[in-house]
Amino acid sequence: MVKEQQILTILLALFACFIGANNNKSLEELFSEIPDEVAASPKDATHYDQLIVRGAYLIDGTGAPATGPVDVVIVKDRIVQIRTVGTPGIQINKANRPQVDSAAKTVREIDAHGKFLMPGFVDSHTHIHGPNKNQRVSADYIFKLWLGHGVTSVREVFGSEGESRLLALKELSERNAITAPRINAYPFFNMPVDGKKALPPINTAGRCKA
Repeated sequence: MVKEQQILTILLALFACFIGANNNKSLEELFSEIPDEVAASPKDATHYDQLIVRGAYLIDGTGAPATGPVDVVIVKDRIVQIRTVGTPGIQINKANRPQVDSAAKTVREIDAHGKFLMPGFVDSHTHIHGPNKNQRVSADYIFKLWLGHGVTSVREVFGSEGESRLLALKELSERNAITAPRINAYPFFNMPVDGKKALPPINTAGRCKA
């Protein structure tokens, strides 16, 4: 049991180093590790200093009825305020609404009046297949299909198309360089290949350190 725990610790440490290495790579290097065509985000795509979704009916995921209308304020990718701003069917008093931060450099307001807002779905078991086998579609198609159905975070298991590709996609998503959900990478250790590169089996402590 102790030996198994030691091997697992070594594997996790190696994987952490592998992820950290991607943080230092340029976008060009990351895109080069993806064999399928994944479109880069538009040049004007950005993370906003302040994003306000205005006038939506909120479904909070607790099973409670929808509430609203509400204004939801997001600052640097974090929800900082959810404010009820009125009653359905009655005009909203602008004085009750969150104000735009004059110090924010990039601001966007989304008009969601009459629409419903809910937390993004988390898919805990996904496979980002590639164009050369399995589903034979690009990651770009899969990502947009997920996002179109409200999936904003995924737990990618196995990494059948290669750990290098998976971690490159994860890092590109983190940098907002591609249109994709947030990717949590859970590759399968002891994979026989990384893309087209053959890998030796990991069946001893020595192999783990190699």
